[in-house]
Amino acid sequence: MGKADLEARRRVLDAGALVALEHGDRRARGHAEEHGARVIIPAPVLAQVWRDGARQARLAALVKRTNTTVEVFDEHVAKAAGVLLGRTGTSDVADASVVLAARLHEALVVTTDADDIRRLDPELPLAEL
Repeated sequence: MGKADLEARRRVLDAGALVALEHGDRRARGHAEEHGARVIIPAPVLAQVWRDGARQARLAALVKRTNTTVEVFDEHVAKAAGVLLGRTGTSDVADASVVLAARLHEALVVTTDADDIRRLDPELPLAEL
């Protein structure tokens, strides 16, 4: 399986993509629900959008699915995010966590703000909503 195939089957969703999904956006839903696709949500991204699972039914259902992984944000990842932010002169920890997860999993980034992700890593494959 080539890199493009892996990217097509692994998706890292940013905060905007999760919000779009929760609001019923068809494109976001398509990326999150594509058969066989593995969905990765970095923990800082989930923290940014999670308010009340009882009121966020779509998001809660996505997090519970067996093909969804909430990516851990431990000391190692926190330091790598800090280095990335320092190198790029940016400050959004959630965006840095998206980039790091996409690099680690060779995944497609599903985003509503491609410019912010490209500032951190212009080479990542993106699907803009």
